[in-house]
Amino acid sequence: MLLNQNTLLLGKKVVLVPYTSEHVPRYHEWMKSEELQRLTASEPLTLEQEYTMQRSWREDADKCTFILLDAEKWQAQPGTTEESCMAGDVNLFLTDPGDPTVGEIEVMIAEPSCRGRGFGTEAVLMMMSYGLTKFEAKIGQGNEPSFRLFQKLHFEQVAVSSVFQEATLRLAVSEPVRQWLLEQTSHVAEKLYRAGLAKSY
Repeated sequence: MLLNQNTLLLGKKVVLVPYTSEHVPRYHEWMKSEELQRLTASEPLTLEQEYTMQRSWREDADKCTFILLDAEKWQAQPGTTEESCMAGDVNLFLTDPGDPTVGEIEVMIAEPSCRGRGFGTEAVLMMMSYGLTKFEAKIGQGNEPSFRLFQKLHFEQVAVSSVFQEATLRLAVSEPVRQWLLEQTSHVAEKLYRAGLAKSY
């Protein structure tokens, strides 16, 4: 989504940066993993197909994709590359053309060393603060870590598809949920993103 092409979100555990072509080689390596393919219901792509996918995600008006960086690693020393700090990605898809306040959210913590450290939770909360009023998550039936994450964030299971072997979880953002979200993300800072420039955050 062009809307987030200049946005960096700085959290306590993760930094969210727009998915750029510089991230594609590492992302492509991740997606060779059979485990990640199974957990994300993805098919393997060639490197060229991955570059094409990245461009389409960037240009599509209905997708907002960020790469998750390990904040501690990224801030540790000047000159650290984003690629060396990549932990996963988080996506928001606008799923109802008639209602731009409804979105499907997904998160992937691809780096095994970054799993179980709260990166996914913080990234999802940061994306949920974008102001939508309804969120859905579609999770493969064997993906227990994702089920736990979204249930912890108050999502409720509303449907199961035996054909796709996935469950749909949903969260409507009521006023109490919105207040809770604001409390959970009060530490997040939005910064101007400039790919390839030295960080001064």
